[in-house]
Amino acid sequence: MEDLAGFLGRTPPFGSLPEHELRRVAEAAEIVDHPPGAQILDAFAQAGEAVHVVLSGQVEMWTVDDACDRPADETVGRGGVFGQTSVLTGAAVGPRVVALGPVRLVRIPRKAVAAAFSSPAGVRLLAHDLFAARNRADAVPRFRTVDELVVSEPVLGTPATTVAEAARLMTERRSGYLAVPAGDGRFGLVTDAVLRARVLAEGRPGATPVVEVMTPAARTVRTGTPTADVLQELTEHRLDLLLVVDAEGRLRGAVDPQDFLASPSAAGMVLREQVVRAERLDDVVGLARRLPLLLGDLVRQRRAASETTAVYSTVVDAVLRRVLTLVLADRPALDEHEVTWMLLGSNARREATLGSDIDSAVVFAESVDGPRAETYRGAFAEVADVLRRAGLRVDAHGATPASPLFARTRTQWRAAAQQWLTEPLANQGMLMASLLLDGRPVQGDPARPVVTEVFAGVRDHPATMKLLVRESLSHRAHLRSVRDVLAGRGGTFDLKAHALRPVVEMARWAALSVRSPELSTRARLAAAAGSVLLSRDQAETLIEVFEVLQRVRLHQQLAQFDRGEPVSDVVWMRRLTPLDRSLVAQSVREIATVQKRLYSLLQYTSPQEWGRADHA
Repeated sequence: MEDLAGFLGRTPPFGSLPEHELRRVAEAAEIVDHPPGAQILDAFAQAGEAVHVVLSGQVEMWTVDDACDRPADETVGRGGVFGQTSVLTGAAVGPRVVALGPVRLVRIPRKAVAAAFSSPAGVRLLAHDLFAARNRADAVPRFRTVDELVVSEPVLGTPATTVAEAARLMTERRSGYLAVPAGDGRFGLVTDAVLRARVLAEGRPGATPVVEVMTPAARTVRTGTPTADVLQELTEHRLDLLLVVDAEGRLRGAVDPQDFLASPSAAGMVLREQVVRAERLDDVVGLARRLPLLLGDLVRQRRAASETTAVYSTVVDAVLRRVLTLVLADRPALDEHEVTWMLLGSNARREATLGSDIDSAVVFAESVDGPRAETYRGAFAEVADVLRRAGLRVDAHGATPASPLFARTRTQWRAAAQQWLTEPLANQGMLMASLLLDGRPVQGDPARPVVTEVFAGVRDHPATMKLLVRESLSHRAHLRSVRDVLAGRGGTFDLKAHALRPVVEMARWAALSVRSPELSTRARLAAAAGSVLLSRDQAETLIEVFEVLQRVRLHQQLAQFDRGEPVSDVVWMRRLTPLDRSLVAQSVREIATVQKRLYSLLQYTSPQEWGRADHA
């Protein structure tokens, strides 16, 4: 066993594992001999069950199914690893492998290899395989919703099930969980971690009912939820798994982070895990500089713009969290638990692109006084500097916790929000309200941001509500400028200022009018659909328009990045395809039409009427 662990420790990607994990892999592995000419693996016929490492001898490998009658694509010798893509995706994507002379292999089952392939070396191997397979239409399944990640029947118990029975059932079913129905679509949850912490560590007998040790209210996600949203839920709340339920509350199964190795979100998931494990700021900087490559790969997969920006934003969240943790760790006098960091703007809405600034605010614990807050602000300035080194955009004159305006205690934030609510024209009230209503905590207290709590009652202040909506309509979709451009009388168009921002603003206030807590523009529009402010047809139109504009924005910014130009939202219209020029022009016309209707509504309706269903 020591010799096998030592061999694997010298073999990428296993050499990147901590010693205890490496020993666990070695204990799960077996050594297998094959005679000359033996077919070791045909992962085109069915998905592989194990990853193989060549211990001695050589194998021939074919990576294209219909080319197996031709000479092998590759010969692999000692230390060579094969079968990982098929094992981790659960798909029949190859390769076909045949022994070239006598061969001795290390066979490692699926469950023992996932951690190794979340390491940098593992990522390189997977990236090589995935890029090589990109041109094969069916090579990697393109999962869109969580339903497609659920591959096993649910493992269910009852409150009276004993922990011994639960452990046996989980082992038999090769499951990491057992769910206990609690009614109304709720479930208790037993996992390996629960068994270790609540049973073994506490010395409880095997006859203990699971109801005494289980997590009483497991987090669930509905079938039909996009995989990007599920990934956010898992990573943001650092969950081991999520239970998947249908519309009637029936349990359909569970997903865990390893399941995303088989989805198009895999690259983002792996990069995020690398960021979380980084021990030095320089390591985080190096990893974050891969973000444009990640974004470009997601765009080339032709995924929806909303999914692409959601995966990208998940990794940006991880980068910010890790930088903050490492910066504060170098300052023993400061305590990370005194800080709740909130992302604002497009990053908070998970709609960030390469050109998006990272706007942020901080909520201090009440114990943080003036001098201590000043010390924290110095640390926050370093956080901003590290993020800039990482290639992310932080505007020194924008929303940053290094400024006293964006770093306050909860009591101070509440007082400021109350003032903005009652006097929106004072102290930049409208601007601050718009920024902070998009706030999303990414580190610290996950509770609803205090500004959102205060502004939830804005409809009870009709004059303020009407003023805020009217102000949002001042950001007009500039149809005329598009006509000028298309007629050759102009050269550029600002996608954000003249198209995307008007949609974001309308979505924010329409959602608030129906008291919706949603953050993303698409979700806000869907929540407000059918209200007085926003008809269902117009909400659906704006959702489609937003998706189109974000797609054009992503493509243009990646092109700017590839050309070495400054990344911005300003595009040269002549660089757009004729189809994209037409789509942008049509999108602006649609936005302007909705804005015109909203402006008319302001003249003859009151905010108290806006939240009701529109039956007209």
